[in-house]
Amino acid sequence: MAEGLLRARAGDLFEVYSAGLVPKGMNPYTVRVMDEIGIDVRSQYSKSLREYMGYVHFGYVITVCADADANCPLPLWAQGFKEHWPFDDPAAVEGSDEDKLMAFRRTRDLIDARVQEWSAEVRKKQPVG
Repeated sequence: MAEGLLRARAGDLFEVYSAGLVPKGMNPYTVRVMDEIGIDVRSQYSKSLREYMGYVHFGYVITVCADADANCPLPLWAQGFKEHWPFDDPAAVEGSDEDKLMAFRRTRDLIDARVQEWSAEVRKKQPVG
């Protein structure tokens, strides 16, 4: 979700990458809730950090779960600015289909608000001209 939201809201500012410590594939609820706000994430896929390490310089690294924050390899985020945005993992929610959808919607909306706030801050720091 974070990758899709950042691409949609601030793709003009950043080349957006997304990866995990242990890639698990695209959750179908992610596709559903992103479709609800008009963002198609079907071309995205679950990637490992290893695909990027040593190949891509990151000006910003943003982690969105506690495990990634604690275990993200130091050389990766030592390249630039690192931020941690702590969001609950909606995939951990158990219950009915509606319970799961609500959890994914809640997380989507929280990430979306944070992406918009953060990208506005970055835009203010951009040199004019």
